[in-house]
Amino acid sequence: MFGIHGWEWIILLVVVVLIFGPSKIPDLAKSVGRAVAEFKKGIKDVQDDVVSTAAKKPEPEDEKKEEAGK
Repeated sequence: MFGIHGWEWIILLVVVVLIFGPSKIPDLAKSVGRAVAEFKKGIKDVQDDVVSTAAKKPEPEDEKKEEAGK
């Protein structure tokens, strides 16, 4: 994931602990989790809107067939 392996994760964790302190890590993780969940929910909502909009609009070929039949 992101090309980070072994020691790099440990160094990253140490830097995060130094910056935020050990007592803030659980709150930080909770906030990141909520942000990811909201982001995924937003993407799903947009995908659902696109699908429902595409289902409502007729294809251009269908419009031509309807006009030719009139």
